Amino acid sequence: MKILVSADMEGATGVTWPGDVLPGTPQWERCRALFTSDVNAAALGFFDGGADEVVVNEAHWSMRNLLLERLDDRVQMLTGRHKSLSMVEGVQHGDVDGIAFVGYHTGAGTEGVLAHTYLANSITGVWLNGTRASEGLLNAHVAAEYGVPVILVTGDDLTCVDARGYAPGARTVAVKDHVSRYAAVCRTPARTAADIRAAAAEAAALAVRRTPVTGGSWTVELEFDAAHLAAAATVVPGVAPSGERRVAYTSGTMYEGIRTFKAVTTIVSAAVEEQYG
Repeated sequence: MKILVSADMEGATGVTWPGDVLPGTPQWERCRALFTSDVNAAALGFFDGGADEVVVNEAHWSMRNLLLERLDDRVQMLTGRHKSLSMVEGVQHGDVDGIAFVGYHTGAGTEGVLAHTYLANSITGVWLNGTRASEGLLNAHVAAEYGVPVILVTGDDLTCVDARGYAPGARTVAVKDHVSRYAAVCRTPARTAADIRAAAAEAAALAVRRTPVTGGSWTVELEFDAAHLAAAATVVPGVAPSGERRVAYTSGTMYEGIRTFKAVTTIVSAAVEEQYG
């Protein structure tokens, strides 16, 4: 049994504001240990449940946040940027039985601690075939194309609610309760580690490959906080205006869809001006 862990940071234990997740800040340095604790607890739980292999794919910002030296020796970690499938890199190789979303969060324009979708502020909403989409929903559909089920999701309480929509059978663990975008009632790392480990041990039983989801089409629509960002996004072939400050594109697969999404967000990031956005 091989488990892939997609590890994001905004949904980690104790994390509540931008300084906690921005590389190089004092608070980020402190929160790296909390983030690593969550990920390690998930790995230990999967091993408890019978997993033979656990691979962690760093999915936050620079993708160089976790403390490798604090992970269980059986864990392997993929760290660094510029990966074909970004947050779920590794799911495409045909040898993963289940995927866990650890440290995830809610999507842009919704309630949730540090809620966003890929870009912190420039994107105000994302929809997939008309359904408002978080990173979890987008990534779950990518995994489904390779027959890999989402078996565990951790984050704030609203992230767990979001997960019921795209992975209704997955185990979920709330490490904190949402108060505002920058405030939460947090559990201690000792408690969240125990909760995550127990849930992962149960979730291991769900790691059974499924028939890949193929066919159909995927329409992604994005809304930005400024008109010039929408215009910048249309540089990507197939991306067209769909409304005020909105663009949309349609892909035949979620593999293509998520790669186009990454291209759009990369170009839009480059078009953001300091102060005015």
